[in-house]
Amino acid sequence: MSQSERRYSVRTLIAAAFIAMVVTVLTLETSGRIDHSGSKTDVPVGEFKAIHLTPGTDGVRMSPKSSELHAVCEQGYLAIASDVDPAFRAILVDYKNRGVRCGQLRAGAVNPAAGEAPQ
Repeated sequence: MSQSERRYSVRTLIAAAFIAMVVTVLTLETSGRIDHSGSKTDVPVGEFKAIHLTPGTDGVRMSPKSSELHAVCEQGYLAIASDVDPAFRAILVDYKNRGVRCGQLRAGAVNPAAGEAPQ
């Protein structure tokens, strides 16, 4: 392609692309499509899943490496704490943002060790 066939310079195309990105971000920001969390305490810090244990199961398939987290009971709820940062603690919640209880069994709850409901 010769110089006479070019309609736009490379600098003009780069500037146009940059301006298009800035205008897009500003438009999304002003219309409220970009969500900025005001509270930094309510952000997800990890994703966990439960492995169902059934009677007669010999072992559980999981990684031989341990994570850098441990569980503690904090005011009756299960909390995840970091092994490397002692100041980090987070309460474990379900998909409806309800806390996962720990400690003593409630009335009517199934005792996993005995496999039956308490009387």
